Amino acid sequence: ALGVVLVHRATKVINFAVGNMGLPAAALLVLLTTNYGLPFWPSVLLSLLVGAAFAAAAELVVVRRLFRAPRVILLVATIGIAQLAQAVVRSFPDLETTQGARYPVAIGGVWEDVAGIRVTGPELTVLVVVPVLSLFLGWFLNRTTFGRTVHASADNADLARLSGISPKTVSTFVWVVAGVLSSLSLILLSGMAGSPAGIESLGPSTLNRALVAAVLAGMVSFPRAMLAGVALGVAEAVIRFNWYDQAGLVDFVLFLAVVVAVFFQSRGQREEAATFSFAPRVTPVPDRLRAIWWVRHLGLLVGAAAVLVAALVPVVVTQPSRHLLYTQILLFAIAALSLVVVTGWSGQLSLGQMAFAGMGALFAAACQRGLAVDIGWGDLRLDAGVVPLPWGVSLLAGAAFAALLAVVVGVGALRVRGLLLAVTTFAFAIAAQQYFYRRPLLSDGNTTSMPLVRGSVLGIDLASQRAFYWFSLVVMVVVLVGVAHLRRTGVGRITIAARDNPDAAAAYTVRRARTKLTAFALAGGLAGLAGGLMASAIQNVPLTERIFQVDDSLRLVSMVVIGGLTSVAGPVLGALWVVGLPAIFPGNDTIPLFSSSIGLLVLLLYFPGGLVQVGYSARDALVRWLDARLPTDDAKHTHAPPASLRRAASADDDLIEGPALEVEDIRVRFGGITAVDGVSL
Repeated sequence: ALGVVLVHRATKVINFAVGNMGLPAAALLVLLTTNYGLPFWPSVLLSLLVGAAFAAAAELVVVRRLFRAPRVILLVATIGIAQLAQAVVRSFPDLETTQGARYPVAIGGVWEDVAGIRVTGPELTVLVVVPVLSLFLGWFLNRTTFGRTVHASADNADLARLSGISPKTVSTFVWVVAGVLSSLSLILLSGMAGSPAGIESLGPSTLNRALVAAVLAGMVSFPRAMLAGVALGVAEAVIRFNWYDQAGLVDFVLFLAVVVAVFFQSRGQREEAATFSFAPRVTPVPDRLRAIWWVRHLGLLVGAAAVLVAALVPVVVTQPSRHLLYTQILLFAIAALSLVVVTGWSGQLSLGQMAFAGMGALFAAACQRGLAVDIGWGDLRLDAGVVPLPWGVSLLAGAAFAALLAVVVGVGALRVRGLLLAVTTFAFAIAAQQYFYRRPLLSDGNTTSMPLVRGSVLGIDLASQRAFYWFSLVVMVVVLVGVAHLRRTGVGRITIAARDNPDAAAAYTVRRARTKLTAFALAGGLAGLAGGLMASAIQNVPLTERIFQVDDSLRLVSMVVIGGLTSVAGPVLGALWVVGLPAIFPGNDTIPLFSSSIGLLVLLLYFPGGLVQVGYSARDALVRWLDARLPTDDAKHTHAPPASLRRAASADDDLIEGPALEVEDIRVRFGGITAVDGVSL
């Protein structure tokens, strides 16, 4: 939590890598001591140095190159850094330890009766190290000159630069400190756990608790962050002791804590108002080429050809298992499209879209089964049932439920300026995975999966995988066309205007919070529809594995960034890359890296428009080639008015000679500054 607060105070970035940045150090300590027999304290020092070096490399290679990018892009980059840390740990040699091995600790004793309490050495280490470290960090940042430069750089980077402070150097420093804090945290937590097994899973669970504590601290206060962490630890211990049979209750309470804390956050922060620079750049087609029909409709022709090829694939490849894989690619594309709406249009980031998909799928399954409502307390209960709904109607009901759930989750986070929606949806994704999926209202008492049997649509039987693939293809095309049309209407334009310049949008009576909430509700509905179709593809809703887990939400972020963050074609390309490549090369350990962490970071750094930008570059090359081979039009060297004016002229006047517009004595003033005075053209 201290690391999250530190990075946010210095750079206004919510660092989602803070939980995983310490994984290389925590794993290295096991290698050095348990596997290679090195002394403990030199191994600890070397491990902390490795953690600091990993954080410094991440800042220099990734964060610094994206220093002036929108904060949402930097947040996505920190997710890629977190995934890269996990990949580094997986590449460590000899990480497997012997049976019964213990994680190395500084103090290994046990005191059975200290004021009636049993205290272990690792617990005592935590009780000593954490308060001392917190007090030192608070003193260093509030009382020293360098600490004040961190505050100055965060408050006004331009003014700090004029005062001789390098914001980039400050950023490197705070990332190094955050890396050391993360490494120390995971070393202490691993010592508490006792076993070196499962180190890789410590990062995400630690991140969730750290984010909750940081949000409770308002993302600014070190003492409040430490007190919030202590309070969360006490609350977790009490819940686990008294309600040990309620799986996931702790994560549900953490989610509620985030929702309440975010709802009461101050709205006085100034929101970033910059054009979304990671949108693909499209070069306009020259006017004389637009007269050619196939050039004018090139995008439509390419899309139609892609749909035709996709429709013919099941005819060529006949295995039902491959049809299921192709169906999953299409449905992941629909789910990723929801992120285009909420992130590409609205400028917010949701890390829980697959949780919305899972909730939509479960609600659809409950509606198909016949929704049974049994809620209340004691004698005051509501016990009712709903008639089972057809499969297609159940899917629409699940999408509507996911949209409503998105409104409930986002109503607090979207009224606060900043990117706290990412924290809220991340906590929601974990709570859904651990708690919501297992509620009797949705799961009907099932612990592993919930049946969702697909039916027929308009008399067409969808029992075979091939038929369901074609149905999914039609749904994807309809959704893509609908969202693309929505982007060109007032809803899409207002959403993007509120993202790029909230102050100017407010001057035109655009309510920023309501606009973002509308986009998030639409995104939730798309995710819910995709989730119902995903579950229908395998004819059950898995509760503990496969497609509706937290890692799948992060994969969805990778898809939309790799494909193209603001284009409706981006999710399709991203799904082909992230889901299709590992399926084509199932035994290759390198492919998943390029389809997730490394691929995401490389595209952010060098191809910010995603794979869609590559397509636009090919289209621009084709246009330039065609333009160079057409005969030169001498008319373009004369002063000709636009075509609309030429059509309005008489039939005898094919071309108007001379200038199209003349002005005299022009004066332009901005406030008290005269820019143009007495100019005639």
